[in-house]
Amino acid sequence: MRAWPLLAWVAALLAPGLAFAQSAPPVVVSAKIDDAAVTVYRAPSRGGGPIDPDWPQGFAFVTETRTVTLPAGTSVLRFEGVAEGLLPETAVVSGLPDGVIEKNRDARLLSPAGLVDAYLKRSVTVRRTSLATGKVVEQEAVIQSGPNGGVILRTAAGIEALACSGLPERMLYARVPKDLSAKPTLSILVESRAARTVKVQLLYLAEGFDWAANYVADRGVDGKTLGLTGWITVANGGVTSFPGAQLNVIAGRLNKMYSPPLPRSTPGALALKCWPMDITSTHPLWELPPIIEFEQEYAADAAAEVIVTASRLDRRARAMALPPPPPPPPPAPPPPPAEDLGDLKFYRIPFRVDVSAKGQKQVALLAKDKVAVEQLYAGTLYAGNYGGNDPTPLMMRLRVQNRESDGLGLALPAGMATVFESIGGRRLLVGEAAIGDRAKDERVDYDIGASPAVRYRAVVQDDSKQDFRTWQVTLTNARPFDAEVEMLIPFALDPPPEGWERRGSSWVWRVRVPANDSLIQSFRQKLKNG
Repeated sequence: MRAWPLLAWVAALLAPGLAFAQSAPPVVVSAKIDDAAVTVYRAPSRGGGPIDPDWPQGFAFVTETRTVTLPAGTSVLRFEGVAEGLLPETAVVSGLPDGVIEKNRDARLLSPAGLVDAYLKRSVTVRRTSLATGKVVEQEAVIQSGPNGGVILRTAAGIEALACSGLPERMLYARVPKDLSAKPTLSILVESRAARTVKVQLLYLAEGFDWAANYVADRGVDGKTLGLTGWITVANGGVTSFPGAQLNVIAGRLNKMYSPPLPRSTPGALALKCWPMDITSTHPLWELPPIIEFEQEYAADAAAEVIVTASRLDRRARAMALPPPPPPPPPAPPPPPAEDLGDLKFYRIPFRVDVSAKGQKQVALLAKDKVAVEQLYAGTLYAGNYGGNDPTPLMMRLRVQNRESDGLGLALPAGMATVFESIGGRRLLVGEAAIGDRAKDERVDYDIGASPAVRYRAVVQDDSKQDFRTWQVTLTNARPFDAEVEMLIPFALDPPPEGWERRGSSWVWRVRVPANDSLIQSFRQKLKNG
């Protein structure tokens, strides 16, 4: 009977240890990615503008393959080195034998700025050199503010800024906070009935990625063909690199719902700022020292020595000349034609790519030698742009039919095209044009700039009955060659013109204007009955 109180006392002593063992499962760290695939989606709202270099506004679907060794029972599995913009609610882990209990996104990164941020209002040790004795001393301090704009400390001497004494100073921390990690980390609580080594796949969406297409068009000497090359530029704005990854990109506009902002790690390096001090950069330029002229004879002797030395070096260089360098390797082949992903287009890069942190990568998209092209001068008539006396320049437009018979015939993602033309054997820039996503067999127009030589002028007269309006359009061509003009007329005409193309609710008037000549066309606009 007396043994029961003793057993109860022993159980009470062991209870905290048992509770601690139950509340602190072992930690398994997975720091190595065996294989990775990164599929990048364009920023939905970026349009044709440039990629944001600080934090790209697109996203990526990342697939990581890792090998982990799990103990029996419950453990915490930490995936270190995931993408910084990981969305934890999208993470899926496959290959674990007995499932996942919970997931946690560890967002705060270990860095000088991160340590200051983690130790705000906490005590640290400051090691500095004494101005009075020159000895290294240590004193306790409390971080009052930081890390942006400097670090303010409160010591026994009062409030001061770190690193403003002009002598070496550093802060010492008792320990690294548990919520700081050297790499972005995803933690999961797992259960395993037995100790085993398994290969798992981690799949997730991550923000901070983007990609864009860029084209270079070289217009042939005949003016009827283009040499068209395309490039894919992929940007990774996070701190995690994916070396040797399978890279894919998705073209098209994907409907992605709003995601709450991620808890980003403290950006940038630790910045220590002090009050302005009396240094040379705070003063205007003082008077420059006078120029000292040396004697002409010495200058001549020095020049002769330079000439002799140079000739000797030249003979020695010719004697030790290296063989010419080998030719550069051929460019990487462009990826295969796009695959269908619903109504989107999926481009698979046929070789492994390093998707580097805080960097951009360019890979070939297409290379076509002779793509048929025609040059047009285009304009649009609007009901409110008439009545002026000055002619309006027309847009110089290069038109390509995206079909195999014309040398193209593949899906073209949206991007910017830079057009060059050879004049006298020299390659010169003609202009730039933005294009949207273009499917196979669709028309592609490159509007590269307004032409001062091909213009139009519209004169309009309203009928007294107010049921139609008369237009008189004059086209002028000051070039020494004929100009093919295409005018879009976005309203109803009465009577309907014969031989004109109907494009939606608009009419397309296409005509050739002779060189150094003009052409006049009249038509009636049918007004709506009021």
